This record gives sequence, structure tokens and C-alpha cells, in this order.
Amino acid sequence: MKLLKRVLLLLVLVIGVVVYLNYPKLNIISGYAAKNVASGVFVAHRSAASMNLNDNNVPLIELASTEVDEKAGSASSTVYGLMKRTAVYRDGLGTVLINDEYDPEKLTIRPNRNQPVDTLPYPYGHAAPVDTVFSDVDMDQINKAMALAFAHPETQKTRTLLILYKGHILAEKYIDGFDADTSILGWSMTKSVLATLFGILEHQGKLEMDWPAPIAEWKDDERKNITLDHLLRMQSGLAWDEDYSGISDVTRMLFLDSDMTQAQRDKKAIAKPTEIWNYSSGTTNLLSGILRQQFRSHQEYLDFPYSALIDKIGMYSMVMEADIAGNYVGSSYAWASTRDWGRFGQLYLNKGEWNGEQLFDPQWVDYITEPTEHSDGTYGAHFWLNAEGKYPDVPKDLFSCNGYQGQHVFMIPSKDLVVVRTGLAEEPEFDVNGVLSNIVKALP
Repeated sequence: MKLLKRVLLLLVLVIGVVVYLNYPKLNIISGYAAKNVASGVFVAHRSAASMNLNDNNVPLIELASTEVDEKAGSASSTVYGLMKRTAVYRDGLGTVLINDEYDPEKLTIRPNRNQPVDTLPYPYGHAAPVDTVFSDVDMDQINKAMALAFAHPETQKTRTLLILYKGHILAEKYIDGFDADTSILGWSMTKSVLATLFGILEHQGKLEMDWPAPIAEWKDDERKNITLDHLLRMQSGLAWDEDYSGISDVTRMLFLDSDMTQAQRDKKAIAKPTEIWNYSSGTTNLLSGILRQQFRSHQEYLDFPYSALIDKIGMYSMVMEADIAGNYVGSSYAWASTRDWGRFGQLYLNKGEWNGEQLFDPQWVDYITEPTEHSDGTYGAHFWLNAEGKYPDVPKDLFSCNGYQGQHVFMIPSKDLVVVRTGLAEEPEFDVNGVLSNIVKALP
């Protein structure tokens, strides 16, 4: 009995120490857990048990306990009963962490969706993919690459893999619980979607990348020289801390702020534009706010991503989630199926052309793949690059959308290739160079 009491006392002390050391982070921990589970359940239609067991099984987040209220469309999390956070679902806008500023009656409009039925095969339509055989493709090598991507499930944690060659599916694979229709959170792949909307507006003659950022607070200080191009290239010179391990600019923005377009807007300049490269989710959400300024009404802003891009290319599964203020969280929160992420990659291989319509100028692809100064050839304009051979055995014209935990849409124009990989682990656990190089070896 004494031994049991000592064990229980030790357990209480350990829990107490953990809570004490991490108490300032509890808001972030429970907020992450609630938001992730709510979106997984109400956007991706997965089970709460699966979200808790897998997606929230990461350091510190695993300390949270989350319960789902299906009737209320919400999920609530606490850490050892402390710091309760709740995320609620809004049809068309995804889920959002609520706070004292949340008013469910304030934001009632939703994006309009246009999803006509068609008979075109995937990826250009919604009929079954055409079963195409390429005599010059080594399918044994493709199968080897697929096996490599799933070889060590406990460490690689690959969930889905799709290979598109010349607009046809060469291979695809899904682990149990996932299929071609399961929506996956793209995390920072969302940044590339947000950037594409600027390319579309440029093609429509409504803005240019060298325009000064239309931020009233900047017009009388050194920030007045920051352009849209500087923001898209993450070289504005504004202060920003993109640290997910604790309380930082990015975690405060994603899990505490009502208006996520404001955090980067308020930051001071620490360098002149182009002097430094500083990856910033706050910059992307600032761009989302700038995008909103281009429209006369909030409804037009909410409709634009779908009417101009998402539904236009048939990404019907995609949902871009919005913050409490009704701004799209362009840094992090777009959900879509693996096949729909593949459509996005195919659009870029097509240089903006889709079923006979040019959505953005072909030169936009040249723009977003031009290496940004001080990024060591790894970053263009909201897309990642292989210009300096980060992946040594893969063509250098590769560019990609990348997201937390190894979400990727890889595009290799020289091989007419799109590869979509989703999972819960990134490099080095998932060997990007190894998988991609094996796929490339199979192609002429």
C-alpha cells in the first residue's frame, strides 16, 4: 500500500512538473488539438479516434484530451483538465478556434461553389481515370518507388502517394482509412494555392507584382517600399518568428488571433526589402488580407478562390478554412483529396491552362520558380525549388508545394511529372530524394 502511494505521489509530481513547465503553452497545445480534431471530423469526415490516435500523436499535443460534440459541430480540448479550447465548424468555411471575440451571428455568409457534373476522365474531369499504358515507362521501377515510400510505416508515416505522368495516373496507393476521396490537410501547401490567386489577378490585369503592398499603416515609414513581390518571396525584411516549438509569432497567430492577417502587418522592419529571406506564415496571411482588399464585398472575396481556381479545375474536395474575422488562412488551412492536390500540380505543368482556358499567364510559372535571393536556391515565390540540387538525384527544374509533416506536391516539367505525397513525417524519415529519383528512373 505504501509503495502504491509513493508511485501515485511520484506520478502526480511528474504531471505537476510537466504542467508547470508547459503551462504558458497550454493555450497553444489545447488549441492545436481542438482545431485539428474538429477539422478532421467535420471537414475530412474522419473519426475523432483516428485523429487523436494519429494526427495529434506529436510531442506536447499528445498531452491534450479532446471530445467531439457531433450535434454542436465542435471539438473541445484540455490538458489535464486545464485551458479548455473549443473549435467550431462553419459550413463552407471549415473550423475555427473560438474566443471571447467569436460571434456566430456576425459571419453568416459562405462561399458559393459551382461544381458541375462532367464526363471527362481525371484529372481534367470527374470520370474514372483512363487506364493508359506507356510502353516507355518501366512499371517495375515505378512499383519499386511506390514500395520504397511505404517501406517503413512506423517512421516514414506515408499515407498516400500519387504519380501523374503526362496527365495520367501511373500509380497511386493509400493506407487503411484513406482513399482517393479522403481530404488531407495541406498545411503550408496552402501558401502555394494562395499565391496562385495573385497570379490569376495579374493575368486578369487587376494587379502587378511590383506594386507597393496596399497597407495604410506602412505609407509613412520604411515599410512603404515593400511590394507584393517582396511578400510573395518572403523577403520583405519584416520581423517574424516561425517557431512551432513554443509560443512564437506563428503559434500565437494560428491558435490565438481572431484576425490572422494582422500579425505580420504590425511587425517592424529589421532589414530593407531583399536584404534577407525570412520564411513567414504571417506574410501569407497578410497577403490573404491584401487579396480581400481587391474586392468590393466580403462575399466576392470568399467566392474568388473557388470560382477562379479551385472549382474551375475540379478540386471539389478542397475547403479553405477562414479565421474568426472571415479571412482565409492562406498560410496553413486548405484541405483536399490527394487526387485534387494532383490537379493543382497538373495545372502548373500546363502553365495555367485548363480545359482550353488560361487561368494564369504561362510566365507566372517562370516567376514563381525564379530563385529568391538569400534562399540558397530553395525558394521562389511561395513555391519550393530544387534549383541548387537539394535533391541531388532529381532534375533541378523540380518545384513543389511543401507542408508540415511531409505534405508535398512535386512538379517536374522536364519529366511531365506530378507526384503527391501526404503523411505524418518529413525528411529525413521520409527520403524525398530516394523516392523521387526512383520514379524519375522509370521515365524516358
